[in-house]
Amino acid sequence: MDTIKNDMANYWSRRAENFSRLRQREFASEKHEQWLAELDRYLPRGRKLDILDIGTGTGFFAFLLAERGHHVTGIDLTPDMIREAKKTAERIGISPDFYSMDGEAPDFPPRSFDAIVTRKLTWALPDLPRTYRNWHRLLKPGGIFINFDADYCREKPLSSLPAHHAHQDVGEELMREYERMKNLLRPTQRPRPEWDAELLALAGFSHITIDPDVWQRVYREKDEFYDPTPGFAISATA
Repeated sequence: MDTIKNDMANYWSRRAENFSRLRQREFASEKHEQWLAELDRYLPRGRKLDILDIGTGTGFFAFLLAERGHHVTGIDLTPDMIREAKKTAERIGISPDFYSMDGEAPDFPPRSFDAIVTRKLTWALPDLPRTYRNWHRLLKPGGIFINFDADYCREKPLSSLPAHHAHQDVGEELMREYERMKNLLRPTQRPRPEWDAELLALAGFSHITIDPDVWQRVYREKDEFYDPTPGFAISATA
């Protein structure tokens, strides 16, 4: 399991600069308001929250939520991603707290956060049952967990991608590495998000909801941000 996490960190290190530029363009696009609308479906209204963005990458969700006045901490396994996030924070004048940290076992005291958010991360975690247990401990009673992801280990072959999509600037070597890691992870996972719902219940979460339509709302246009793999949102209460 440590090997696949090391491989993931190396993969994302090689993508960090281009990925950061893509996320900055996304932040300046209509996706800014579209993703805020999706987060607003779940987050409590009327108060400032302590939010943990796990797998923050270069900080897209962290910046959206900090802009709203929440206290946001973003963590990512890949130090190069965190360095890019901090550079963007200086440029745009929004300052979440960023740390390089293993998302499967974040190093914070129990009951530290009102909400945990994550985007396109959990497919890449080799021990999702343990991870969901750890995340449950980090939430305050009644805290909310929001996960936007897809069953990427079972997505269609990348040869079927349209002309414009989020992977269009990823070279062949990195795409082969992406496929290799999916092949390693696939046997460890069951079909999602049904499996996630089972794991969250076992971890102690309640009020678990699945939204299979979020990808159709966010990715209406086949632009440079387009993700053709049908995704889901799953939320749960600690």
